[in-house]
Amino acid sequence: MTRQRTIGELFQQETKYHRMNMPAGSLDWNRKPALYKEYPGAKKVSLSQPELCGDMTLHEALLRRKSLRRFVDTVITKESLSCLLWACSGIQRKEMGFEFRTAPSAGALYPIETYLVAHRVESLEGGVYHYNVKHHLLEELRQGDFRSDIAKAALGQLMCAHAAAVFIWTALFERSQWKYKQRAYRYVYLDAGHIAQNLGLAATSLGLGCCHVGALFDDEVNSIIGVDGIRESVLYMSVVGHTGVFV
Repeated sequence: MTRQRTIGELFQQETKYHRMNMPAGSLDWNRKPALYKEYPGAKKVSLSQPELCGDMTLHEALLRRKSLRRFVDTVITKESLSCLLWACSGIQRKEMGFEFRTAPSAGALYPIETYLVAHRVESLEGGVYHYNVKHHLLEELRQGDFRSDIAKAALGQLMCAHAAAVFIWTALFERSQWKYKQRAYRYVYLDAGHIAQNLGLAATSLGLGCCHVGALFDDEVNSIIGVDGIRESVLYMSVVGHTGVFV
């Protein structure tokens, strides 16, 4: 009796590249999706330009990085938040008319968007925000206390309510599908992993605790940040805050 393959197995097999059966066709440059998502009508929150994100060497940050789940009721500074957002996926250089970011992305298509649920950030109202990469600023989507909502959406993980902020990463799938078709679904998860690692190292260098979150109710998180769950959907989250100990 043939065993029916699971969804995970089918995904892995159906997105393989084979030397004799590579995807064919040319790219339609007129249909290339925009590299940046913006909320034109949203209130803009300025961020300082990061100069030095922490004072550790990379070696020290790698040695100290760990998943920390207990946080104290201390705000993180807006300057630290600026560094964290930039370290995740900010623009680090411009060459030949292209803007390259701190984390790699397949085909430099950058399908990952960063959202923030702020609980305790200096000079920032509690609420839901979108990180505008192009202009290095936050766009306010909703004000309010979302500590209980985001913790419930993370399968009841209370660290999401106790942390100073929750970073949420989504994929705009079309940005990668335009070039890579079904293979794009592999790449968006890789891209999100690169970004999350940047956050973990930057948080450690700033003396903050961080823990990555993969267990979540997708559509509950999508509802909090206001995305449709189809064209754009959550992939990954991380929490950041003060732990009361030197990390």
